[in-house]
Amino acid sequence: MMSTLSGLRISVADLVRRPGLSRTVALHEPVSELGTPVTGVPAEEPVALDLTLERVPDGIVVRGTVRAQWRAECSRCLQEVSGEREVHVDELYEPHPLAGETYLLDGDEIDLEPVVRDALLLELPTVPLCRPDCAGLCPHCGTDRNERTCECTVDDTDPRWAALAALDLSPSPRES
Repeated sequence: MMSTLSGLRISVADLVRRPGLSRTVALHEPVSELGTPVTGVPAEEPVALDLTLERVPDGIVVRGTVRAQWRAECSRCLQEVSGEREVHVDELYEPHPLAGETYLLDGDEIDLEPVVRDALLLELPTVPLCRPDCAGLCPHCGTDRNERTCECTVDDTDPRWAALAALDLSPSPRES
C-alpha cells in the first residue's frame, strides 16, 4: 500500500523513476462539497477508489473505478432518496497537462480529487426520483399523491386564451 500525503494527493515517486511499473491503489476518502445543486455526495461518506497507476512515457495513467453514495430529494415528492454510483476512470497525469483533457503530474505527486470530481459529477442523477412512477405533490394543496388522493379540482384553462373563450363562435341562423 502506498503512503497518502493528504486525502487524495498521493506520492508516485516510485512510478516516476521506473517506466513500465504499475501499482494498485485502494483508498476510501471523504471529498467535501461534491455534488450538484440537486444531488450530492455526503461529506461524511468516503469515496472508494480502486485504481491501477501505471508509468507510461507521457506520465502516469490512472485506471479503475470510483464509487460513492449520493443523496438528494425526489424531484417530484421531495422525499429523501439515495443511491450509489460507480464510475470507470481512465485518465493521464502529465507534467504539462492539456486543459480539460489531462491532469497535472506535480513532480512526484498526483492529486486524484479532480478525477473523482469530474467522474462523479457527470454521473450523479440530475432528476432523482424515489421511484419511476412517483406521482409527486399536488401543486395546489401539497398532498403527497403517492400516499393519498387529494380533493383538488384542476382547472387546465390557460388564462392567455380567456378573451377567446368569451367569443361566441357558433354559426348564426340564416336569414330567409
